[in-house]
Amino acid sequence: MSTVSVKTDRPSALAEFWYYFSRNKGAVIGLAIFVFVLLLAVFAAIVAPHNPDAAYGSTMQRLPPVWAEGGNSSFLLGTDAIGRDLLSRLIYGTRYSLFIGLVVASVSAAAGVLIGLVAGYVRGYTDTIIMRVMDIILAVPSLLLALVLVAILGAGLTNAMIAIAITYQPHFVRLTRASVMAERDKEYVVASRVAGAGSLRLMFKTILPNCLGPLIVQTTLSFSSAILDAAALGFLGQGAQPPTAEWGTMLADSREFFLSNPWLVTFPGLCILITVLAINLMGDGLRDAFDPKLKRS
Repeated sequence: MSTVSVKTDRPSALAEFWYYFSRNKGAVIGLAIFVFVLLLAVFAAIVAPHNPDAAYGSTMQRLPPVWAEGGNSSFLLGTDAIGRDLLSRLIYGTRYSLFIGLVVASVSAAAGVLIGLVAGYVRGYTDTIIMRVMDIILAVPSLLLALVLVAILGAGLTNAMIAIAITYQPHFVRLTRASVMAERDKEYVVASRVAGAGSLRLMFKTILPNCLGPLIVQTTLSFSSAILDAAALGFLGQGAQPPTAEWGTMLADSREFFLSNPWLVTFPGLCILITVLAINLMGDGLRDAFDPKLKRS
């Protein structure tokens, strides 16, 4: 008795995802830049030419980049106000920025999805109370609210990440709630409920997997926004504290030399700009890949 194998032309989920993601050329460029920044963060100790916290030479002499007059080939991007190698500090800064983005996006997404699931599934007074609290948080500009929270908790990188995560949480709550409300009365959910599935199983195993597309996109965008807000708090002196090699703190330390030594401000600013732009471009590609309405035949 012979067996007949049935072949299908339907691509795998990963192949389909990459097909739609790669159609967005900006997203592919963003992914390449993000991978490069990630590798710099992982191998910073190997790639960085100098100790980021060690001062070299005279602290009164700020070396310019190697291509400028007076530059030194040992310090490709020059040195900062106290003689530390700028390139090494920028490379180590990738660790702090990616760590901040990862922690903030993960914490705000986990808390926001949990609260949004409860609000969208339970409804009633629970939903009303949760959403009014979220509306109050959203009524205050995110950076201003983060500054207030850091002022209460105390300046520092950890408290800055907590404050930023709290300000981003309402976006996940509202998005999750809307997705759950759209899914909870569909036939597959009703069938699972009739089959005896409990509320927790319905929420986490039946409904939530069908809401992950927009949540992944929102997490990516929160990742980039967290890097930007953490840099802003660092610039205002409420985030990472010196001598931490964090890009916002480096900007704050160098702002008084903006006219005399503009490279001290330019390079950290470019790092923030390029990293945030790359992650946002990736977010656009994820949106194209996960949103069925954007998939053109």
